[in-house]
Amino acid sequence: MKTKAAVLRDVGKPFEIVELDLDGPREGEVLIKYTAAGLCHSDLHLTDGDLPPRFPIIGGHEGAGIIEEVGPGVTKVAPGDHVVCSFIPNCGTCRYCSTGRQNLCDMGATILQGSMPDGTFRFRADGEDIGAMCMLGTFSERATISQHSVVKVDDWLPLETAVVVGCGVPSGWGTAVNAGDVRAGDTVVVYGIGGLGINAVQGAVQAGAKYVVVVDPLEFKREKALEFGATHAFADADEAQAKITELTWGQGADAALILVGTVDETVVAKATAAIGKGGTVVITGLADPAKLTVHVSGADLTLNEKTIKGTLFGSANPQYDIVRLLRLYDAGKLKLDELITRRYSLEQVNEGYQDLRDGKNIRGVIVHD
Repeated sequence: MKTKAAVLRDVGKPFEIVELDLDGPREGEVLIKYTAAGLCHSDLHLTDGDLPPRFPIIGGHEGAGIIEEVGPGVTKVAPGDHVVCSFIPNCGTCRYCSTGRQNLCDMGATILQGSMPDGTFRFRADGEDIGAMCMLGTFSERATISQHSVVKVDDWLPLETAVVVGCGVPSGWGTAVNAGDVRAGDTVVVYGIGGLGINAVQGAVQAGAKYVVVVDPLEFKREKALEFGATHAFADADEAQAKITELTWGQGADAALILVGTVDETVVAKATAAIGKGGTVVITGLADPAKLTVHVSGADLTLNEKTIKGTLFGSANPQYDIVRLLRLYDAGKLKLDELITRRYSLEQVNEGYQDLRDGKNIRGVIVHD
């Protein structure tokens, strides 16, 4: 069949809207009609060269839609089911899935290559294989994907809103609740208020943090963080540090959560200085893997028992946590509609990412025709 998609062909190039050939589902695969796709900063790492994939590749790793067809052996979903896609596939049986760490599933090894787990492709143009970001390629009207990349969700939920729970919401919320282990009465500082950082604020608030201090250079984002429950907001990390010292009587924050678009050694150093004894720094944001972005005093870590750790997907289990977060939303306990600043058509994908770069959006969403 034919499908329209937004394709990246090289670093520094814009998305091209093209028509592609799409193969139907094979063993263990499903055909999905996407209704919405999130504009997440991680796709900019492809265009900026921080995480170079195999080109050409269809962008988009946040997706929601309706299953149209299933291949042999598919047991998780059926045609007509509403699903949210997990950008990390989860097989359920590997070492990591079977020990409750679905976010580290071995199937995630090919997400930047853009192929299916067996190394083959389902998209092509003029005989050339086209990859799909995170095995999903949600900037396409339709896609053939693994059944292990979908999570069935309640069909009364609006998919144009539920789509953000495929990456940004669990990655941010879980940074606070899971990786950061934020507890009632804690003081938390969040660096970067984008699609992930705003959900780290929500997670910290729900976990019962006494103070949630945010750091972001953009006034719009600081104001939005306060609407979502942050107690203090600063444009400068040093100003935030001074306030944390005051609020905690000099003890420092319990957790510092780094969710800036591109992590560098400065923000890691500021976060490590902001936490007190026994505190934890969690790094969720990405950077070029070849760059060494953690430069801190080993003596500080040892003498004050500080921890610096990374987290993928907020250390969440997609099959459980995507449903859990959506039911929190359904119960009025989690803000999702308020996250979405603007909706775009597929043809407006480059405009949407420019808006993200310009700091105009907390989260943009593509709505497919």
